Amino acid sequence: MEPRYWQSPETLKDIYVSTTGGSASGTETTNAVVGTVSAKNATATTAATIAQSSARNAATNALTTVGNGSASSAPAVSTAQETMIPLAAFASHAPGTTPLAVNHQDQFVASTISFNLAPGKSLSDASAAIDQTLRQIHMPAGIHGSFQGTAQTFQLFLANEVLLIITALIAVYIVLGILYESTIHPITILSTLPSAGVGAVLALLLFQTEFSIIALIGVILLIGIVKKNAIMMIDFALDAERTRNLSPRDSIFEASLLRFRPIMMTTFAAMLGALPLALSFGNGGEIRRPLGISIVGGLIVSQILTLYTTPVLYLYLDRFRHAMRRRWRQAFPGIAAASEPAE
Repeated sequence: MEPRYWQSPETLKDIYVSTTGGSASGTETTNAVVGTVSAKNATATTAATIAQSSARNAATNALTTVGNGSASSAPAVSTAQETMIPLAAFASHAPGTTPLAVNHQDQFVASTISFNLAPGKSLSDASAAIDQTLRQIHMPAGIHGSFQGTAQTFQLFLANEVLLIITALIAVYIVLGILYESTIHPITILSTLPSAGVGAVLALLLFQTEFSIIALIGVILLIGIVKKNAIMMIDFALDAERTRNLSPRDSIFEASLLRFRPIMMTTFAAMLGALPLALSFGNGGEIRRPLGISIVGGLIVSQILTLYTTPVLYLYLDRFRHAMRRRWRQAFPGIAAASEPAE
């Protein structure tokens, strides 16, 4: 019987797959060719049919063995009399839907969910709300969420914020210690920075402005601007102590009187320079305004406080320095005597 070909999906139920091997006996040989299904009750095969099947098998195998040697004349599938199992017994087909693309992140399947900020809300508020929601819904252990884009950059900046400020303070301390050849008076100069931070925060609260990354940049700028008040006074006081042999009290009192005018001039120059930023209401003003407000507020508060606190801290830290030196001499008299310069 001539083989019949599979033409359409409707004939899927007629496809059979062999499960056991065996050789055909006598003339009851079933010939199967790729893409064909042989009749179930074939009883005899003529020599012409066998030759035709062999030629067709050789042509089919030649297509799959190009460049790999000579083609075999054996059939592409089994030609033995075997028990056949319908393909529908272990496979099925049906229309369905599937995604056009599957996104991955770090070798994991990922889906992106975007969000916009509500009016009057900051990115930190949105991040806190999302984190709280993730804790409440109790997602499975195999699913986890993370921020990307601007939100990820914001979190990385916050994570490094404390390290950035500490690094800046250490750098300023080292420079001042080398400049004044002292390990205690750089602390006096750095003591003016907390008042600048408090002034910046109070100014932002007064104008109902959020403490954004731009406002934090303004606070970092205050580290370099505010400490000049203490630098002017302490530089004059140390010079008076070392060259004119004045007492610490007399030297810092004279420094406060003589350096008052240059301190006020530099403070007002920096404040008036930042005032246009604080009063900016044009295009992009919402970005520049926190910077100006933080600088102006920090300068005002620090100017009021440092004129009084810097002389007091100078005297207390100088007394602390002399007390530590006396204890060092008592504990290590030989080392202390060798380290002191000869008169």
